Amino acid sequence: MGSFLKPSSLEIDRLQALEDDAWAEVERQFAGRLYAYVARRIADQQAREDVLQEIFLGAVRGISSFDRVYTLEQYLFGICRNRTIDHLRRRRDATASQSADGADGVNPLDQMAVEAASPGIIVGERDLRTRTRTLLVQVLRDWVQETWGLGEFKRLMVIEALFLGGWRNRDTWERMGLSGERAVAGIKFRALARMRALAGQGVADRGLLEILSEEEGAVGGKEILLVSDEWAASHASCPARHWLARHLNGSLDEGPKSFVEFHLSQMECPWCLANLDDLEQERVAPQTLIERVHASTMNYLRSRTLPREPS
Repeated sequence: MGSFLKPSSLEIDRLQALEDDAWAEVERQFAGRLYAYVARRIADQQAREDVLQEIFLGAVRGISSFDRVYTLEQYLFGICRNRTIDHLRRRRDATASQSADGADGVNPLDQMAVEAASPGIIVGERDLRTRTRTLLVQVLRDWVQETWGLGEFKRLMVIEALFLGGWRNRDTWERMGLSGERAVAGIKFRALARMRALAGQGVADRGLLEILSEEEGAVGGKEILLVSDEWAASHASCPARHWLARHLNGSLDEGPKSFVEFHLSQMECPWCLANLDDLEQERVAPQTLIERVHASTMNYLRSRTLPREPS
């Protein structure tokens, strides 16, 4: 699918060195998509712009501990989600006294609370858990890529529904027109078996193999690590941006079309919906906003890199 290219070591090195032009390029590439994500949840224009500025400042502050397991896009969207939640919480607290008006609208914060956890930056994890997570993310991506390449889109939708959507077997077979729960269980069993095989092709990680051997894809008390958690955090099945563009212009073949439509309408992936909004509007964030974001980012960069004048 081609959507999971990690940033090069040089690119991250330049960002961690706080190079102006490297950060300007990040703003150019991602401001529109991040703005679209925020705009789906925050109605106030000024608040949207403020949140976007906070996202890039947060990215600069946190880049020194960037986890290279993830892509730069995942890193930015993790910050984006957190800043959006922060804003919605502040707004909720400020308007709590108005909640008795009888309105039936859904609180945007309640919607955010059930989304997949953002990848964030994983700090201080034990070495074994970190290695297991790294390998699991790669195995999931490899399996999705392989399944997509084989044209097995029904299988991909079933596994996405189970791991990303949290559907029960019964819900899955009824909504997808399969023969019964045993058919769903069989698809899941074969998928996990293939993932175990993919994991075994590299340096075998016993912890990961145990995870994939469990019926529900989980193992271990306090250290529980769910396949579903990493599926969500790594955006394992999110279509590449060019597939979303082809979806908009109606040029997808039936197989990819069925999966992309399922991913957008049934999984309601916030990351892909934000990308879709950006493509539909054929814009990045307004140029004046880009300039403001750039100015605030550059001011922060200079405050970190320029020597202080003697007093």
